[in-house]
Amino acid sequence: MEKLLLLGDEAIAQGFIDAGGSAINSYPGTPSTQITEYVMKSKQAKELGVRANWCANEKTALEASIGVAYAGKRAMTCMKHVGLNVCGDPFMNAAIIGTKGVLVVVADDPSMFSSQDEQDSRFYGHWAMIPMLEPSNQQEAYDMVHFGFELSETLGTPVLYRIPTRLAHSRAGVVRKPVRKQNELTEPADARSFVLLPANAKRLYRDLIDKQPAFTKASEESGYNKYIPGENKKLGIITTGIAYNYLMENFQGGKCPYPVVKVTQYPLPYNMINKLYDEVDEILVLEDGQPFVEELIKGFLGKGKKVMGRLDETIRRDGELNAEKVAKALGLKAESGATVPEVVTNRPPALCQGCPHVDSYNALNAVMANHKGGKVFGDIGCYTLGFNMHAINTTVCMGASITMAKGASEVGIFPSVAVIGDGTFGHSGMTGLLDCVNEKANVVVMILDNDITAMTGGQPSSANNKIRQICEGLGVAPDHIRDIIPLPKNHEENVRIIEEEVNYNGVSVIIPHRTCLVELKKHLKK
Repeated sequence: MEKLLLLGDEAIAQGFIDAGGSAINSYPGTPSTQITEYVMKSKQAKELGVRANWCANEKTALEASIGVAYAGKRAMTCMKHVGLNVCGDPFMNAAIIGTKGVLVVVADDPSMFSSQDEQDSRFYGHWAMIPMLEPSNQQEAYDMVHFGFELSETLGTPVLYRIPTRLAHSRAGVVRKPVRKQNELTEPADARSFVLLPANAKRLYRDLIDKQPAFTKASEESGYNKYIPGENKKLGIITTGIAYNYLMENFQGGKCPYPVVKVTQYPLPYNMINKLYDEVDEILVLEDGQPFVEELIKGFLGKGKKVMGRLDETIRRDGELNAEKVAKALGLKAESGATVPEVVTNRPPALCQGCPHVDSYNALNAVMANHKGGKVFGDIGCYTLGFNMHAINTTVCMGASITMAKGASEVGIFPSVAVIGDGTFGHSGMTGLLDCVNEKANVVVMILDNDITAMTGGQPSSANNKIRQICEGLGVAPDHIRDIIPLPKNHEENVRIIEEEVNYNGVSVIIPHRTCLVELKKHLKK
């Protein structure tokens, strides 16, 4: 078959197309964004009638994929790790109803290259009691999509598919498999399984519990988990996903002297781990992320032998794993990488030259300078970089700006201003604005509208060209929905408008609208 040079994200996307996927529903989030974008741009996907959608948020995306599964087709939903929090409700219940033919692809971000935390999605999969896949390289990333769909349909369960940033955004050659036809349209074999009334839910939850031995058996027998013998029995090593590559990079010819259990499928292969434990004096756990496996096996193997890893900081608990950290844990001399020339300096992220958010913040800062007790509550997007302009005081999670501003205003913070982007407003800001209206909160909400979801590369914003109508529909007084154009020449007028709405005792919405400069350049080139 054809061999392609692909990012890990692209390998997953091509695997989805070739494995007979019918629909991919996602919300953009680095480092997962390129999966859905690849399918959207694929000529092959278009010819096969594959649907690819950017949804309002991760919850709506996963619910759409569950709908695809209800019709008997194969679906995938992709997100970054914090997006799994947003779709936690359908994710947990998809496990209970035994959703078939759905892969939930979650890209974790150890070291927080573009995220608020280092959350490890494997804890979610373990909590939901479903199988998980964690490829160690791009070829496995492709192959495991085919395998994951087969596993899901055979065992009657959704599958969590986890990758870290380094695998998502690095390239390798990938050999394709024959293209599989899409499933035929069918109805659920058990019509009651999608109705979680208590009587059904109790039965289905028991079914999920009863499936656990089959899930573990699949992990032991699929071939993705491997026990690799080694001559030096002083130490046994358990690796997960890409950590196996980091281990092998420290040994010429890829020959590790220690026995190794390579884990790329969950539940854990307990027979292999028991075998390793019985053979060695100590165990080292290598995993890119939080100490998920280490915690599990310390309880499972609590028989006296030392288990090392992130919990005891043999591997530092925070940050991305790499070959040098593995070498240090093994007492080896790491092969040092190329040094960075002194002429190269760090370039911290900043708003682009000509970004409309700069002019919005300049006007807001001028107003807030006259209100020393006021606070500005920020949100997730390019405009988070307004912190560098001393323009925002907080950033917590998607949509939190509006609800935090509401809470602060109710206990005496004045003025209480929320800053949120058009994409984030469509994702999770609308419900917060409804709370403000219902509680008659004294807040100003600035919805920075640059026509796109800029932070993740220019995907369409779900609220584009609808912000005013949405705000009116939620009950904001039309006279207090103000449109401004963030340009230097309009600075004084924009300051006046913001000041007027700050002094209004109620819910105000200000919509600074100007197209993202990067997006505008794309259109000018066409």
